[in-house]
Amino acid sequence: MTLTLAPDWQTNQWFNSPPLHLSALRGRVVVLEVFQMLCPGCVSHALPQALEIAQTFRAEDVAVIGLHSVFEHHAAMTPVALEAFLHEYRIGFPVGVDQVVPGSPIPATMQAYRMQGTPTTILIDRVGRVRLQHFGRLRDLAIGAQVAALVGEAPLISGAAGSAPSTGCDEHGCPLPG
Repeated sequence: MTLTLAPDWQTNQWFNSPPLHLSALRGRVVVLEVFQMLCPGCVSHALPQALEIAQTFRAEDVAVIGLHSVFEHHAAMTPVALEAFLHEYRIGFPVGVDQVVPGSPIPATMQAYRMQGTPTTILIDRVGRVRLQHFGRLRDLAIGAQVAALVGEAPLISGAAGSAPSTGCDEHGCPLPG
């Protein structure tokens, strides 16, 4: 299996955080939960699961990020409605709003990752590679085990979190040193 670097997110607004870029999170495992606030599976399972992950793992090891990626009911899912939704559901982790693509109902980050819909859970390892992309419901034990395994991998980042990989990573992967 070829591991590829995750594309950066294309957002136009952030809640619970200043604007975030994937490269700034290098050195941490990233759990990206892509959702719509009117998606039943997102509300009943994916977002509570993301909250549980955020509460279970140390913030130094795991960054849980939400991405509100609207591809239907555009008029109802405004930033004002999203802000109220995040407050009511007590979503405290950073949430970006996926960038609208003129002439397309599918937003930019959703297109870049070739997502199938919401909820989509994406796990990104410490060097920025997509290790899992799953559309639909994930079992709690399965996602927890996968996050724990990524946390347990030896970091391939030299120096402080966010510094450049020391092993020459590129779009094809990250070779072992030596």
